[in-house]
Order: sequence, then structure tokens, then C-alpha cells
Amino acid sequence: MGQQANRRGSLTKEEYIEGVKKNNRAILARAITLIESNAKRHFSIAQDVLTTLIPVTGKSIRLGVTGVPGAGKSTFIEAIGTMLCDKGHRVAVLAVDPSSSLSRGSILGDKTRMELLSKHPNAFVRPSPAGGTLGGVARKTRETILLCEAAGYDIIIVETVGVGQSEITVRSMVDCFLVLMLTGAGDELQGMKKGMMELIDLLIIHKADGSNVQKAEQAKVDLSRILHMLPETTKGWEPKVQTVSSQTGRGIEECWNAVEMFIQFVKESNQFAERRKAQAMNWFYSLLEEQLLSNFYENTKVKSELSLVSEAVENGQISPTKAAVELLNKYQHQ
Repeated sequence: MGQQANRRGSLTKEEYIEGVKKNNRAILARAITLIESNAKRHFSIAQDVLTTLIPVTGKSIRLGVTGVPGAGKSTFIEAIGTMLCDKGHRVAVLAVDPSSSLSRGSILGDKTRMELLSKHPNAFVRPSPAGGTLGGVARKTRETILLCEAAGYDIIIVETVGVGQSEITVRSMVDCFLVLMLTGAGDELQGMKKGMMELIDLLIIHKADGSNVQKAEQAKVDLSRILHMLPETTKGWEPKVQTVSSQTGRGIEECWNAVEMFIQFVKESNQFAERRKAQAMNWFYSLLEEQLLSNFYENTKVKSELSLVSEAVENGQISPTKAAVELLNKYQHQ
């Protein structure tokens, strides 16, 4: 009776910590929900749990996956994730989708399509928090990565479901970044933003099956040539291009071998540790900025005057610069 009540009631910090360490999936899921909560009462215990668990984190390979619409990201993740789980790895799949609160469908659809992987005893599939800004979702995803590592998952796959900035955000929290393309997508690659091109560690030409096999091999040659001419994403590493069919399993093993080759390269060149340090510092500064902005907009003085000042700017009664400086001065000197 007491155990049942405890299961349904709130857990103590110690129960969260022990549950996560023992990979109690129900407690891990609840700990992630705690991290994702916007309630102030949950923040303190969530950070205490994280701080205690940090010494047992950081031992996974963090893999980012993105791709053009229709490239089959979730099908690919399920195929490679299942193969890794069958080999004895423990795989956690997370998603960054700031648009989920608007579309209400994309990430739930992805989770449904990963149903086979979701049921694997060595896997843990978690959709992104619904709603919020990209920065908020990213913070929660980073902290979820730490929880999953503390629970013993040695491969974390972070999928970017949204578009635009989410790719750059995911790149900032993983060790290796995979981009999925389709056959005949060379023009699309050339047309992609330069910033996106600089993220690629491994390019996957997906759905390379049936009549597409020959086209995929030609695309591999074309895309390898394009990538060869681009600036290095990782010093000394030329992004590899692989052809993969998640449907038949063709190329899945080779794809993972390429990931392992990349991880070995960045570890031997000391770039793995340096990238992790840089990511931690970027995360730290982005959290400072996020907290400062939050404090500013939550301030009672700012709340009372913001609409009036905004209206004055809109009507040309005061310059935006002067308005901003005056409002900041009132915030700082109250």
C-alpha cells in the first residue's frame, strides 16, 4: 500500500538518483519529466538530482541525426538503434522539436514509427517536451542526455525534428552529426545554407534500395566531390558519404563503422574532449543569457512599463535604443 502510494506520489531526491542509476525506466521517465517541468518548485530538486549524477555521466557516444523532409530519419534511427541494441548496446533516442506544440503531430508520429525500437529492452525512446522556445527545449534535451547516461545508456541519438536553427542546436550537444539525404539530392545539398554544410560529419544517402541503388551510388560520388571542396567541419576529417537502406538493412553496419571511425579519430586527435568542454561552456553561457532574459521580463517594474514603452517606440515617440537603455536602467537601479 505504502509502495503503491509512493509510486504515484512525489519521489525524494534520493529515490530519483537511485532509480536512475539502476535504470528503473519508470523513474528515469519521471526524472526527465521533472527536468522538463517549468514549475519553479521542481527546479531545485531537478538540479540537485543532476548535480549528484554528473560524475557518472559523459561516457556515451552522442549522435545527432537530421535530414531533408521525407529522408526517413525515424526509420533510419529505428534500424541503426535496433542493430546496436541487438549487439548489446543501450540506446536512448531523444528529439528536439520546438514546433511540436504547433504541429502536435510530428514527434508523436516519429515515436509511433519507432514502435519496434521502443519495445526493445535495451532502448529508451523519448519525445521532446511539447512547446516552449528552442532554447528551452535544448536545455531540457541536454539535461535529459545526462540522465540517460547516468542510467547506463552508452549511445544517445538526438533527432532534430524541427527545421532551421534546431540543426545547429543539436550539433552543439553531440559528438558526431549525421545528415540524411535522398538520391538525386545533390542540388539540394548545394543549395543548403553554408552554416548547415559546416555541421556534417557523416552524410547518409538513404533509401538506397531497389531501383534506387545505382542512383544512390552515383549520388555518393557526386556528394563526396562536393563535400571535398567544403571547409573542414572537424580538423583533419573529410566527411564520409554512405549509402543506406533501412528497409533492407543494407549499409547500416557500415554506417555505424563510419561513426566509430570518426569517434576514434576525434579522440586520438584530442578533439573529442575539447569539443565536449566547448559545448559545456557554450551551454553555461546560453543558460546565463536565458536566465537574465527571464529575470528581466519577469521583473514587476519591467512588466508594468514594457507595454507603454513599446507603444512609444512603435509610434515614433522615442528611439528604440533610448527606450531600451531607459528600461534597462530602471531594471538595474530599482
